Amino acid sequence: MAKTASLRPRVRVVADPMASLGGLLREWLPRQRWFAGKDRPVTELGLLSMTELYPGCLHLLIHAGNTGVRAPGGGPAGDCYQLLLGVREHLSPRLARAFVGRPHEGPLAGMAVYDALQDPRSAQLLLDRLRHPGTVGPLCFERDPSVPVPGGLAPRVLDAEQSNSSLVYGDEFILKVFRRIQPGVNPDLEVPEALAGQGCLRVPAPVAWFRTTHPQEATLGVLQRYLPDASDGWTLALRALSTGHDFTPQAHELGQATAEVHLALASAFPAGGPGENGRTAAAMTERLDAAAQAVPALRPYAPGLHSAFTALAGCDPGPPAQRIHGDLHLGQVLQAGREWFVIDFEGEPSKPLAERRSAQSPVRDIAGMLRSFDYAARQRRPWRPEWARRCREAYCAGYASRAGWDPRKKHGLLRAYETDRAVYEVLYEARHRPNWLPVPMAAIERLAVRGD
Repeated sequence: MAKTASLRPRVRVVADPMASLGGLLREWLPRQRWFAGKDRPVTELGLLSMTELYPGCLHLLIHAGNTGVRAPGGGPAGDCYQLLLGVREHLSPRLARAFVGRPHEGPLAGMAVYDALQDPRSAQLLLDRLRHPGTVGPLCFERDPSVPVPGGLAPRVLDAEQSNSSLVYGDEFILKVFRRIQPGVNPDLEVPEALAGQGCLRVPAPVAWFRTTHPQEATLGVLQRYLPDASDGWTLALRALSTGHDFTPQAHELGQATAEVHLALASAFPAGGPGENGRTAAAMTERLDAAAQAVPALRPYAPGLHSAFTALAGCDPGPPAQRIHGDLHLGQVLQAGREWFVIDFEGEPSKPLAERRSAQSPVRDIAGMLRSFDYAARQRRPWRPEWARRCREAYCAGYASRAGWDPRKKHGLLRAYETDRAVYEVLYEARHRPNWLPVPMAAIERLAVRGD
């Protein structure tokens, strides 16, 4: 990573912003798509770090939690979030959607507070920070000096983001700003940087990034090349379904691309040990039991699903554990021309960073993509199970042609990982999208049949 030159930190002009912002953020945070605690009120807010990034823009790291809820280790439950808040006397109508509120007390009383990422001027100033490496208080801005980043690129916010916020600059670069922050190097910086070193062109390389050193070292955002003419796999699959076109050639090529990324990951990171199927089966069983307690519809199928995990403990361990994507599905891949690209290596943000960075079986990624084909096929009526089966077959065949081993011949492994994914989907849909519950339940019925 590029070294930084020290810049003069801005003076912290707001001594205690939470006196002004606390009430506003308690109401605003739960309404944001990237906020994890939507099912409970924010009762605890703590300031972890504050930096005036430039005049009128505060960079904050805050801890948001709920009184009485404890983390597994016994400490207070909650998450660290990154906020960039603009402060003005008057807010222009174009920033109405970004408005957070107007404090009635504290040092910001009477000022308009808004989400600065939605302000074109603030977004351009943030890009300028990335173009000129340096430090601002605990914030460190770094870049790859071999890639020129011109100034004056018009920014726009992507509306499709869920767990983070992304800005596109002039259809040339995309900046992902992580909202939920955990200590350590984020895989969405670590993995693409390592794959670039391997010469893997399936993943856009990081161009610039920024991090914090306080209260702990953590990645805050990553700038990469943007693929303006690309379409994500989910959109392409639904389009093929709606028009009646065959998607198996794309699925085959996607399988090849996945295998190439896995091979590059295996070269870029230390290899894991042999597959520990017994421990993996125990963890899967524990997740199934917890899900069955929470979702009654799952209980009749539990014995059959348990058989998939019991069989896993004694089956072929399969390929060695290695770094993987961790949350692979059709929404995490892009096709530009005829080439497939893999994006979003952050993994599941709800899981600890150490777990997301750990070596795991590549079969987990394969199972995630197979489940995604099933989800796509369920989006139109009548349901097209044969479409999903053909895509699944083509994807595995494409993977086998590059990887040197065939996922279809690791039946016990594939069934167990696909079952574990479907159990996760059932729990998610029951909690967040009950109308979608029949989609994973159809897979549960199939996978519960012993030997399927």
